[in-house]
Amino acid sequence: MAAMCNEIRFRQSLDQIVEDFKALQIPVAWTGGAPNLEPRDSIRPTDPAAILVGRDGGAELLQLRWGFPRPKGGPVINFRSEGRRFPTGRCLVLVDGFYEYTGEKSPKAKWLVTSTQGDLFCIAGLIREDRFTLLTTAPGPDIAPYHDRQVVLPPPSQWAAWLDPSASDAPPIAPLPAGTLKVERIR
Repeated sequence: MAAMCNEIRFRQSLDQIVEDFKALQIPVAWTGGAPNLEPRDSIRPTDPAAILVGRDGGAELLQLRWGFPRPKGGPVINFRSEGRRFPTGRCLVLVDGFYEYTGEKSPKAKWLVTSTQGDLFCIAGLIREDRFTLLTTAPGPDIAPYHDRQVVLPPPSQWAAWLDPSASDAPPIAPLPAGTLKVERIR
């Protein structure tokens, strides 16, 4: 199997983010002027990406770099969720797609994973200082043919609970049901 998720896509407008979260009664704010969220087909480790953290009954939009630094080797871009509670540091990484790769030799087959439930979805993550990492879990039925792990994708009904800094435990982490994700080969 290939490396776990190491490339995401995000092409949604700020207006769309605000509207989608408003529909869930999660107001989104940011510090300073409106952030520049240019459409990006490829966001890789160490790149900045749009994330949300829980603040004052809503969410704050930040742009942080992907990957916790470590003394030796590359950044920690994925973090196993099994057996952990995540009482602090939870965030949602805004995406409208992520990529998986299959095959033994380069160039590997590249697969784009999107949601069948709407354009915007979120990956559960953690922040430390000015960096974030993606949480992973066992794969659901839509991802299992492509990888033996997958990023944690909380359903929109859990976004407010995931962002709530006063909650000492994260909502339950589980793969999404079959048919929630669409996978298409792009290379």
